[in-house]
Amino acid sequence: TSTRNPKAMSSLQILHYSVKRHHMVHKVSSLLDAYSGLLSNESVILVVNSSFVDPLLQFESQLKIIESSFRMLVVMPSLDKIKEMGSSNEDFEDMENLYHNILNTYENILLTLVSKDLYKLQILKEMLVWMSKDRSYLQERIMVIINKVLRFTVTKVRKYTSVDAPCLGLLAAELSLLCSHEDPSIVQQASLGMCHLLYIAQCQYDIRTNKPTNDKSYSLQFPSSDVEFLPKEFQQDKSKIAQRVGQTLLPSLLTDFVWSLLMKLSSPDDKIASDAASILKFTLEFHAKKVTMVTKIVDAIYRQLCDNNCMKDVMLRVITLLTCTSPKKVIFQLMDYSVPADDTLIQMWQAAGSEASVAPHVLKTILLILKGKPEEMEDTLTQGKCFSLDATNLMPLAASQALCTFLPLGSYKKAVAQFFPQLLMTLMFQVFYSKELKLTPRDNALYAQDALRVLLNCSGLQQVDITLTKENFWDQLSEDPCCYCGVYFIAKTLSEYNFPQFPETLRYLYKLSVEGPRRSEDTVIIVIFLTELLNNFFKDPFPEEFLVLFTNWINDANPIVSKLILQRIAHMSPVVNKIENVSSILIAIVDAFLSKDDTVVFQALVTLRRLLNKLDKVTYSLGTRIGSSYCPLMDHIDGGIRSMAIQHFGELVRDMRQYTWMLNDVILEGLVPLILFLEDDEERVAEACKYTLKICTSQLKWSTSHLLKDENYSFEMVVLNICNNLIISHRNYITNLISDTLGFLWSSRTYLKKASVILIGYLAKSGGHLLLREEIEVMLDVIERLLRDEDPAIKELAEITYDIFKKIADKLTSATLKQNFQKLLKFFYIKKLKPLYNYNSLKDQIDSPTDSKDIKNDKTL
Repeated sequence: TSTRNPKAMSSLQILHYSVKRHHMVHKVSSLLDAYSGLLSNESVILVVNSSFVDPLLQFESQLKIIESSFRMLVVMPSLDKIKEMGSSNEDFEDMENLYHNILNTYENILLTLVSKDLYKLQILKEMLVWMSKDRSYLQERIMVIINKVLRFTVTKVRKYTSVDAPCLGLLAAELSLLCSHEDPSIVQQASLGMCHLLYIAQCQYDIRTNKPTNDKSYSLQFPSSDVEFLPKEFQQDKSKIAQRVGQTLLPSLLTDFVWSLLMKLSSPDDKIASDAASILKFTLEFHAKKVTMVTKIVDAIYRQLCDNNCMKDVMLRVITLLTCTSPKKVIFQLMDYSVPADDTLIQMWQAAGSEASVAPHVLKTILLILKGKPEEMEDTLTQGKCFSLDATNLMPLAASQALCTFLPLGSYKKAVAQFFPQLLMTLMFQVFYSKELKLTPRDNALYAQDALRVLLNCSGLQQVDITLTKENFWDQLSEDPCCYCGVYFIAKTLSEYNFPQFPETLRYLYKLSVEGPRRSEDTVIIVIFLTELLNNFFKDPFPEEFLVLFTNWINDANPIVSKLILQRIAHMSPVVNKIENVSSILIAIVDAFLSKDDTVVFQALVTLRRLLNKLDKVTYSLGTRIGSSYCPLMDHIDGGIRSMAIQHFGELVRDMRQYTWMLNDVILEGLVPLILFLEDDEERVAEACKYTLKICTSQLKWSTSHLLKDENYSFEMVVLNICNNLIISHRNYITNLISDTLGFLWSSRTYLKKASVILIGYLAKSGGHLLLREEIEVMLDVIERLLRDEDPAIKELAEITYDIFKKIADKLTSATLKQNFQKLLKFFYIKKLKPLYNYNSLKDQIDSPTDSKDIKNDKTL
């Protein structure tokens, strides 16, 4: 029909042209709208950029505007689609110019922002994120703009003295993934972008490390061959990307790069997740040592694995690679989760322990954690200690459980052998610490005990574990509130099987012993273990270096340690003469007499006596010091210690009878308590005093045996006899004895008060002429207080003693007269005393003196 009717044909053409024109107008309108929108946004961005707004608020507001502009760009038709509309060359040229003006305007906005602040390169990263979320946004024209901005930045940073671009790591992660895109044009643009970015990063690295930038390493004017070659270095080559990124980025930026890729592993896009996994693994294989924030990465992996198991193998491989370069950080983080460990955490432990090369570092870190103990927390409601897994430092418990995973691994065989002593002792400590926790049955997982058993079985000591199991040892150890017996039994069983690790274990125990302060319970375990090993492997001669340790431990702050060592030294008494430094041991034992723990004092007395029984007499050059050390214990509150100290004092004097001249002063020093405690209400103390007084008075050439031969001896007659002997041979010592006796006048024990009142009266009667007036006045004041004592018997005895001092005071008119009197009586005053008190001992249940009138009138001098 059209051929027949040219006019009709012309109308159809006009209609067709009108329709096309309408579409062209519509397209032009969309471009014009985009252009006007961009111009409007540009003006707002420039105003905000020049304002004095908080930088963060400024960036956030600009980013919103940039995102709005970005969405205008990505919905524009491409030039190819515009050309398909069939527009004339002139129209197409106009539309093409408009199209490029739109892109240039967006590009200029970005260039303006970046030129003011490199921090705003962050916008490029956000654009790449927007494109990754919507495939329709990923367009070559947008990638070209990103590259132009990066290229512009390259020209700028060459002139900078500092480069602050903290987003480079995140931007690199986004570009690296696009280098493996299916679209070759996107790959080429992304690869070129990586080149620009790495040059910026290199400048930043050189400036931070004070290295001159090598301009020849990067061509700013790309010839065509460079444009084709350089991007190819990164196209589809994830290994090359990982190497170059790791070499160039600063540690903090590389960490951002790794972190971003790690987050991509959970992407719903399998291609992105797979590419991220590959690049991540290559990066960590080459440059894991540069990565910081390792604990944050490990924690993120744990949480992702708990949520879902996608890319589990890759995440576990990341753990392995990070452990190789940062074992301490990884292990510390892995020990900071709930106890007991869940399956996810155990898998991460296995991944961390998969490399043999890092095994020693892992074990060192775990041993470091195991130096701590589960800490208790205050219960503010009960004002007491609360022990539970929820209220403790769980890292040592987790580390103990982790060893059950690490120790059996084949990759750890050499490391376990290397660290056997440290693991053995550390787990022994942890067994003890765990017993301090009052756990519920649900929580009572014996991690340290289980790890100890695993250690034995991994170290060729299966027979030891079998023996302990047959003896029901492990069950008893878990039930026993104190593991000290268990420590002894383990050491004993190891010794019986002559365990091959003995030399290094002994060396390690010695090292622990000479190191700085430790927890007291640790020292107890060390002492038990060490002494048992030495007992089984060394008989004679005993290693001298360990005796030095023993000497130091005798006066340890923990009384359990002191007792253990004192007991061990007592067992060594048969070979004590072969010990060169025996004097230092004896002195340390004597110092233990001052312990506040009575059991330590008691054991020290027993040990010293055993040694003295075996020592050659030449070693009694310390006799004076040893004898003096017994004297304070004669007044000890514990009757057993009193009696033993008195008994041992007598045995020392007996053993040293050939060295009389050495001990006379010490005997006189101990004379007062020996006399007074004859009246002790504990029979063993009184008997010890009898025994020792006989020996001591015999040593002084006095005779008291006839007075002490039966149970009905007279206390007063013994005192009388001793004072008469003092007048003859040790008159000048009487004032010292009076001073020593004064201290007992205020005793809470009645028998001591009575005995001391009597003794001080006789001493005053026998040596009162040796006292100064001032001294006598003090004595009178002291005795006068006793005249008001509630006990009538003490009051009557005090009256007699007071009368004695009063008469002495009346005879002394001046100090000068007294001194002359002393000189005279020194040679002529030798008359013996007679009974003054007619005192009956408490043992005869007669507490009060007889008629005192005759005694008061007695003038025997």
